[in-house]
Amino acid sequence: MATLSAVLATTHHPFFLKATELTPPEEQMPQAPEWKRKVEAYRETLTAAEPDILVMVGADHFHQFFHDNYPTFLIGKQPTYDATYYNEEREFSIPRYVLDGHEELSGFMLQGLLDRGFDFSVSHELKLDHSIICPIITTRPDGDLPVVPIYTNIFAPPLPSPKRFWDLGRAIREIIDEYPSDKRIAAVGSGHLSLELGGPRQFGETGPDPVFDRQAIEWLSNGDIDSILANVTHESMSGSGNATHGFMDLILMMGIAGPEKAAYVDDLDLFHTMEAYFTWYPSGDPRERTASR
Repeated sequence: MATLSAVLATTHHPFFLKATELTPPEEQMPQAPEWKRKVEAYRETLTAAEPDILVMVGADHFHQFFHDNYPTFLIGKQPTYDATYYNEEREFSIPRYVLDGHEELSGFMLQGLLDRGFDFSVSHELKLDHSIICPIITTRPDGDLPVVPIYTNIFAPPLPSPKRFWDLGRAIREIIDEYPSDKRIAAVGSGHLSLELGGPRQFGETGPDPVFDRQAIEWLSNGDIDSILANVTHESMSGSGNATHGFMDLILMMGIAGPEKAAYVDDLDLFHTMEAYFTWYPSGDPRERTASR
């Protein structure tokens, strides 16, 4: 059977590469050096897991799907994926990527999800946006591993419940564990903490709801799904910022890992958002084995 070697949950800030690599040092924001150090340390948590395939979880930012036809859950099944839309290149300086797909695992996962009551859409012509490419840039910038992309609806109401995202994560975990292969699979997903897009709280000194951000980091760090489901609703997320529903993708990632403490946790408070980074090792922490050699 396949090995789930790591689960990574992260925020996805589209300006990371521009702020830390593409801007001259004398013009960079004050947090840029620390941001780069933190991301490089986080990247090592994936490298240590030695994955062969990446299951990537994100959401389309109205590039390919819109209110008239936005799938609740979707999986890509194709040999390659083009990535990065023109506005992302123009505004964020995100480079173009072409990522290999893994059609066999996509098909196996699609059937397994259908069997578990998740009526997934499937796309054979999916183009990826920054919800998946930002984590590629921060955790696997060479883009050298095949991917299985999963998109969720966190933008176009009506939305699934936080519990549904948790249950989907648990189902994905079961399917990875059952995949008949000797491959090492890592799951990497991105979402949001409190976030305001286009609203009056977008450019504050911190994220729009620092109290929620700190509580959410604690919940995810401890694998505390009971507290999340008791406190996080669509209404509470809206109160924390109009795009905070991206937190449900972080719930999904914790669902893949299980209700366990994260092996690695870090965060960085930027001027209008809290960035956060979590890694779980369901098969044991490979960094401990390396240290004992």
